[in-house]
Amino acid sequence: MATRQTRTLAKAAVGPSVFVLFIWMIVPLVLTLWYSLLNYNLLDSSSTPFIGFLNYEYFLTDPAFLAALVNTLELVGGVLVITVVGGTLLALLLDQPIFGQGIVRLMVIAPFFVMPTVAALIWKNLLMHPVSGLFAWIAKSVGLQPIDWFAEAPLAAIILIVAWQWLPFATLILLTALQSLDQEQKEAAEMDGTPPISFFFYIVLPHIARAVTVVILIETIFLLNVFAEIYVTGSGGPAGNVPYLVYFQGLLNYDIGGASAGGIIAVILANIVAFFLVRMIGRNLEA
Repeated sequence: MATRQTRTLAKAAVGPSVFVLFIWMIVPLVLTLWYSLLNYNLLDSSSTPFIGFLNYEYFLTDPAFLAALVNTLELVGGVLVITVVGGTLLALLLDQPIFGQGIVRLMVIAPFFVMPTVAALIWKNLLMHPVSGLFAWIAKSVGLQPIDWFAEAPLAAIILIVAWQWLPFATLILLTALQSLDQEQKEAAEMDGTPPISFFFYIVLPHIARAVTVVILIETIFLLNVFAEIYVTGSGGPAGNVPYLVYFQGLLNYDIGGASAGGIIAVILANIVAFFLVRMIGRNLEA
């Protein structure tokens, strides 16, 4: 009886917050769905006739949507490769006893706390500027022609910026996993004269496999929503992803109906990716 009363009291206590959270989530979603069925243009908001699924048809058949979808997949894939590989190498380095280990770890993790807008401005003006940037100075120092990143390789530039921000996260998770490796295994491998490469592939890599799957899952969820870096650097044309296309449709073309349809499509695509990703990664986590 006491347990039943406790559960009832707990549900009653949590109920109001759950209800508020539900309303907070469902109202914007319902309004977005409704606007996606209207011919809602900010230049003529006095008339918003019902047009059904024409906004969805227009958005899906727009050549810009396919280009944005490809850019989104390339962005997510490129950042994941850099952060997982680079995070593993940095984690292996930071796991070794080196001088000033605490300061080095702090410097490696620091970029994760930089706001995306600030990071994009730093990379655009201080590092990747074709005239006064650090990369241009290095290229000139070795007799090479500087690269105008945001004109010649905008998507690669965005991938580098975003990967720089997420590399500390991957490093931190993988370093934590490395530090939980059994010391007896390390000592046994050293006594047996195991080569470093074999030790990594047969002992270290299987041990951090779960941590890698967690990094992939969390990063993918957030990387599908990258926007600030593209907007701030002005790379929305050649490097625009699906979120940027929704912004362009709504606030630059003033087409709220089309942007709402794009938002719903983006949510559906993100949920499809999350569904298959969770299923594939969940099996690894349960193993």
